[in-house]
Amino acid sequence: MTLADRWLLPEGVDEALPEQAAKIEHLRRTLLNLHESWGYHLVIPPLLEYLDSLLTGAGSDLEIETFKVIDQLSGRLLGIRADFTSQVARIDAHCLKDDGVQRLSYCGSVLRTMPAGLDGTRSPIQLGAEIYGHGGVESDVEVLSLMLQTLSTAGLSNLVLDLGHVDIVSGVLAACNLNADQESKLIELYKAKDLPELDRYAEELGCLTDIQKQWLVGLPRLCGGKEVLKHATDLLGDVNESIRDAIVLLQKVSDSICQRFPKVGLHFDLSDLVSYSYHTGVIFAAYVPGHGNAIARGGRYNNIGQVFGRSRPATGFSTDVKALVALTDIVVNKPKTVLSPICSSDELWQKANSLRAEGYRVVEVLDDICAGDADFKLEFVDEAWQLMPVHN
Repeated sequence: MTLADRWLLPEGVDEALPEQAAKIEHLRRTLLNLHESWGYHLVIPPLLEYLDSLLTGAGSDLEIETFKVIDQLSGRLLGIRADFTSQVARIDAHCLKDDGVQRLSYCGSVLRTMPAGLDGTRSPIQLGAEIYGHGGVESDVEVLSLMLQTLSTAGLSNLVLDLGHVDIVSGVLAACNLNADQESKLIELYKAKDLPELDRYAEELGCLTDIQKQWLVGLPRLCGGKEVLKHATDLLGDVNESIRDAIVLLQKVSDSICQRFPKVGLHFDLSDLVSYSYHTGVIFAAYVPGHGNAIARGGRYNNIGQVFGRSRPATGFSTDVKALVALTDIVVNKPKTVLSPICSSDELWQKANSLRAEGYRVVEVLDDICAGDADFKLEFVDEAWQLMPVHN
């Protein structure tokens, strides 16, 4: 290994130097305080768990993103978390055991095998909030509102909210009576938004009626503003009840969000399948102009706690604090800096700690620190240690 190699970090893994670290920490505290003001309790899950517990109910997509290591104590396979959701679901189901509505928030590092996000990072600082124990539209609206308020508090504007519902895609596929391979192919085409190939593939499926072909090829074209919901009702309203209910729910959610956040742009994508496979209802993502990747996303996942022995309705969202810092001009108010001689006396030691308690940043002079970095200095004047301004 060369000297240069020793400085290298793995691709997609980064570090924060003092200025950026201060911004990240400032925003983290600000957003967690915001969540607390909404009634969300902070939880801190472990960085790694037994793999079978970490991936329980999460699906194969999250399994691929998870780093695995061998536990030298037990010999069992461990996973480094790539997402918080299954961990928080375990906490709600196994540790808290409260039958009422539970609001939980979290913030911490996650690690992923493949890069994602605005900057291609594999080590985001994920922040999120989740509601357990309520399955109605009210909790969907609350989580969406908190997500938008979180992004606004971070300093983002011109937000665009993308809404969808898992039951629309699953309802159409179920109504077409396709086999597993055919469904997988269609899901792949929906994710890729490859409309020409979708049209060709639908024509090849000889088992479909003409109306079923219209459902399949029309679904990814249900993309746009609020008029999409009317088009969806016209095209898919007779497919099954779950699709009708999903469209009605999206209408209620969008009406509430438009009332609360009139400046947020609203967009519908009824074939969206980007989210993790554990989602079961409304799914959503937030975007800002000029960036193709979502800056926050979430949705409902009512079944994830079942594997922990306690199935409860749940909904939540997450975002990356480092990505938010990169998108905004966060100003961190630095405390006034005081230069102090080395605290060789009890009086000086007490004075330095007193100033720190008042919010000053007191630095003991160990070398020739540039006075331009300081606002005050401690000098022994009139038999006492006193603050004296530094004249630059």
